[in-house]
Amino acid sequence: MTSSEATSPLARLGRILAAVSTLSLWLAGIGLVAMTAMVAWQVFCRYVLNDSPSWTEPGAVMLMSWFIFLGAAVGVRENYHLGFDVLLYALPKGGKKWLRMISDVVAFAFGIGMVWYGSELVGLTWNTVLPSLRISGGWDYVPLVAGGVLICLFALERIVLRLAGEPIDDVLDELPPAEVAAELDTANVKA
Repeated sequence: MTSSEATSPLARLGRILAAVSTLSLWLAGIGLVAMTAMVAWQVFCRYVLNDSPSWTEPGAVMLMSWFIFLGAAVGVRENYHLGFDVLLYALPKGGKKWLRMISDVVAFAFGIGMVWYGSELVGLTWNTVLPSLRISGGWDYVPLVAGGVLICLFALERIVLRLAGEPIDDVLDELPPAEVAAELDTANVKA
């Protein structure tokens, strides 16, 4: 990598988005651990102390929505999101590029929908109060908006990189189809 490539705007933006992705993944992991601890505390209090706290269930559900949407956004950046790959195995390399581009555009549009409708939900519920947590009801939908923003950023990054000619799909094109990979894995286990 030359010094001009390392300091290009795309490279700097890529490093920033990589840091955002890593932070999102860590926050999602911490949220998963915290949710597990909350549920364990609730079970302990209910069955051992016979006095279940009212905040654990809605708190755990809110944490779950955070780690789901943060993790989904990271999945878009790392290309682990859901997709329909059957055509990818039949198309030539150039066709695969455009099919993946369509997938990223759809993910971007979906992220816009999450931001748009999630913001409406936040606005509609902001003046309500979640009684057990004593916070605004809008916080239930903030993870939807945050995840949508990140999905838009990460999908847009993939679109821009692909249009700039970056080889972001080369690694994917070298992978065998899932069925072949499963057979290879089974063959390795039998040996």
